[in-house]
Amino acid sequence: FLASKEQFHAYLRAGGQAAARQAAGLEIQGKLYLAPLTTCGNLPFRRICKRFGADVTCGEMAVCTNLLQGQSSEWALLKRHHTEDIFGVQLEGAFPDTMTKCAELLNQTIEVDFVDINVGCPIDLVYKKGGGCALMTRSNKFEQIVRGMNSVLDVPLTVKIRTGVQEKINVAHKIIPKIREWGASMVTLHGRSREQRYTRGADWDYIAECAKIASPMPLFGNGDILSYEDANRAMQMGVSGIMIARGALIKPWLFTEIKEQRHWDISSSERFDILKDFTNYGLEHWGSDTQGVEKTRKFLLEWLSFLCRYIPVGLLEHLPQKINERPPYYMGRDYLETLMASQNVDDWIKISELLLGPVPTSFTFLPKHKANSYR
Repeated sequence: FLASKEQFHAYLRAGGQAAARQAAGLEIQGKLYLAPLTTCGNLPFRRICKRFGADVTCGEMAVCTNLLQGQSSEWALLKRHHTEDIFGVQLEGAFPDTMTKCAELLNQTIEVDFVDINVGCPIDLVYKKGGGCALMTRSNKFEQIVRGMNSVLDVPLTVKIRTGVQEKINVAHKIIPKIREWGASMVTLHGRSREQRYTRGADWDYIAECAKIASPMPLFGNGDILSYEDANRAMQMGVSGIMIARGALIKPWLFTEIKEQRHWDISSSERFDILKDFTNYGLEHWGSDTQGVEKTRKFLLEWLSFLCRYIPVGLLEHLPQKINERPPYYMGRDYLETLMASQNVDDWIKISELLLGPVPTSFTFLPKHKANSYR
């Protein structure tokens, strides 16, 4: 670890040399990047997305202080599957010394292709401590974090940001040139502010403006991609590539649709097979004992709260489905299709029981991303 403040500032000065060394190492132009997704972006889910054509994957957000304290649950978030050929990890933290220490530790202990700094997380718990989106308002700390981490890493450093903190006050275009100057190899821009969340669509015109400003540093755009048409429009905005988040949770075969330029009217039995594979991957990853089964069930249920939003292509009046339109109630073409469309948590439990057997008697489930719960 870093012995003193003097040593830390020496690392900062060395940041520029490190950046030049790393920038050549990240060749992901035009690739499809599965976003680092808290809770749902676990290793079994990433394996599913890799199979369907995701090119780049990233571990779930890991909190640097938890890693430095040696929390095994946090270190588990950094685990890579051998199919993840371009893989990074994402760190969240508010302080230059801990973020730099953490980057140095990761550099010595794990094999990754890049390290990403989360400057996009909107949740209050992270924001109030000065991390995530809050770093966009703390320029000095942000600079020290980027330069400090860059100086100790042998792999490229990337940064994920939003348009800004407040709604209608975009600041990303002012920050991006600084991020480039500080030595980051790439930036990903989610076309929404912290305050906006998902109330309106992502601002792709602004992403296009920022992509020009970022050049020659690559900029990936993120927001509202649920079809190959959405992806095509996004790529026309001058971005280096696209990151897919909710779209992959709603339909992980989206990567195939983009690469093959088609709408896939995937059957309910094919979709159920995907859930079977996820379950098997989960038991392999978390263990097949009672604890492993229930952990797999918990993550399956979290994912089902997104999967149920998919509307089968064959039932749509107008193609393609839009990500921010509330799915209407519909009858599927068979029992399974109807069951998988249900917004009712009891039906998600039923699906989990088809795959993992009955839930324990004391079972409760409260989805992180939804208000409905099961007791």
